[in-house]
Amino acid sequence: MHKLLIVGAGRGGSALLRMLNQMDRIEIVAVVDHRPDAPGLALARSFGIPTDIDYRPYLDADLDVILEATGDLGEYKHLRHLKQEKTVLIPGTFTRIVMKLIRERDKLINAMMQNERERETMLDSTHDAIIGVNRQGVITLFNKAAERLMGIEASKVLGTGVTERIPNTRLHIVLETGSPELNQEQILPNQTRIITNRVPVRNERGEVVGAVAIFRDITEIMALAEEVTDLKELQSMLQAIIDSSDEAISVVDKNGNGLLINPAYTRLTGLTQDDIIGKPATVDISEGESMHMQVLKTKKAVRGVPMKIGPKRKDVMVNVAPVMVDGELKGSVGVVHDVSEFKRLTEELEKARRIIRTLEAKYSFADIIGYSETMRLAIEQAQKAALTPATVLLRGESGTGKELFAHAIHNGSERKYKQFIRVNCAAISESLLESELFGYEEGAFTGARRGGKRGLFEEASGGTIFLDEIGELSMNMQVMLLRVLQEREVVRVGGTKPVPIDVRVITATHVNLESAISAGKFREDLYYRLHVVPIQIPPLRQRLEDIKPLAMHLLRKYNLEYGRNVEEIDERALQLLLTYHWPGNVRELENVLGRAMIHMRINERMILPEHLPPLERRAASRSEEPRPSLQATGKTLKEAMEEAEREHILRELKAAGGNRTLTAKRLDISIRSLYYKLEKLESMGMIDQSK
Repeated sequence: MHKLLIVGAGRGGSALLRMLNQMDRIEIVAVVDHRPDAPGLALARSFGIPTDIDYRPYLDADLDVILEATGDLGEYKHLRHLKQEKTVLIPGTFTRIVMKLIRERDKLINAMMQNERERETMLDSTHDAIIGVNRQGVITLFNKAAERLMGIEASKVLGTGVTERIPNTRLHIVLETGSPELNQEQILPNQTRIITNRVPVRNERGEVVGAVAIFRDITEIMALAEEVTDLKELQSMLQAIIDSSDEAISVVDKNGNGLLINPAYTRLTGLTQDDIIGKPATVDISEGESMHMQVLKTKKAVRGVPMKIGPKRKDVMVNVAPVMVDGELKGSVGVVHDVSEFKRLTEELEKARRIIRTLEAKYSFADIIGYSETMRLAIEQAQKAALTPATVLLRGESGTGKELFAHAIHNGSERKYKQFIRVNCAAISESLLESELFGYEEGAFTGARRGGKRGLFEEASGGTIFLDEIGELSMNMQVMLLRVLQEREVVRVGGTKPVPIDVRVITATHVNLESAISAGKFREDLYYRLHVVPIQIPPLRQRLEDIKPLAMHLLRKYNLEYGRNVEEIDERALQLLLTYHWPGNVRELENVLGRAMIHMRINERMILPEHLPPLERRAASRSEEPRPSLQATGKTLKEAMEEAEREHILRELKAAGGNRTLTAKRLDISIRSLYYKLEKLESMGMIDQSK
């Protein structure tokens, strides 16, 4: 046993300490360093080796070797002077050489380990199983895939003879013959079917130094074959579904060439596969743009696009969507609908709606056509009123649709499944109106029904009663109606017992009630009872932007009633409608369009100006009366009205600082109507909008 003293506990001394402490024939008596915090001192103490800052106590005759690791030449000379003669002193230079060799050894070991780990990682990550043997037939390689397929852990076979651990192996034969065996099928003990390649491993001299077997489970290939079979079955099934569908379907590739059509497509268009497959997507279009090409360009689906296709110019509606596979555009698929079927269903729906309308309230908010700002405001107010039981007063000129609003409010309320009673107060004489509204008792008057009769308020209990032309009621009837609204009860004619009622009241009038109150023709207290939710319905002349949608709606209505197929209105005819004053409002528009369609020939599809009644002449006839004037101007009333309108518009436009929106509000017309009037005046040379 050699006794060793280490002087210096820095990095070099610590490395030598780790290495020398593992040697059996060396006893480290102490580790010395004048720095108390030197890292090697703590390491020595962890090994149970004494440490010190002074080496002199250890320089006795039993000390065999002093390992100087400080690198200080002065320290080395001092140690050489103090040591015993028989003690061997190893200088710091030797220590640095040893440390360098140790570091190079560690680098080499690490590199070898890294290469080994990379090799093992590559071998273990491959999907193929690999078994390798050396020249003696001992297994030196057995990767993860081999473990999985063989069902044997690598630790149990490495270092053993291949013939002992791998049944049916032929690696030892490859070692003997040096000939490869390729694409050999084999069944493993666990009944797994594999395909294997066995090849010899040769050194640089061409000598066989080992052999490797690479094999794969062919059940995966069989599974892939089954998947292909399943895909073919799925394709056949999808083809059968497409062929049996009543929806016409067409498919194109990413270049817009036809790939597939189904029999329904041929039945609808008259085009066969020879006409479509491999041809551009535009080949079937008679009128309109190809939606297939648009979808291929934008990669966005389109729905409900009308067009004509096929040699018979069939009217259809198409939906087209892109076909995306893993985010890549592969083509598009289109579904084509026959519009004639929609027309038939629309007619049936309209017929059903007419039947339903004969029952109770006929109309809903969906039947009110209005896109102007004033009309949208009126509809919004009515929709809010429908959600409450409050009394509603509908105000507007005759023919503006007050009764339509009353129906819609009832159908939009919680009472829509109850009675809706309509009463035209101006159409019933005062002597009969009281008994009709409030009912009567038996014997109340001559001719009274036995047992009496319930009034309309009682009939409407739980529902809604609509009192049209409320401004025409006599003062006496106004008093009776006020009592009903206040007390929520009625007293029949000839009776004394009040009958409670639960009824929602909607009233309508074209009369200026405020003026009627001033004239003493309408009770102020009744006015405030009725004026809970007032809704002003604008006249048609104040919402000219609604004329076209109203006209198209009326065309569809009269097509069904008259058996016609009028599709549109000529732009010149529409301009005539837009320039007319419409004193009769929507009711007059219905009359004008109905007369126009009656005078059209059966095969005509468009309303032309000559089909319309002479709207301008009718307007002029009303302006033939002489206008009182201090001095004749020679102008017609129409010209004078246009001049007055121009001057008034200019004044308001100037007062609004040129703000057209504010000007429209001051004139109580829509912004669209204002722009139309300005454009008309500009075209007549009466105004210059550029100023």
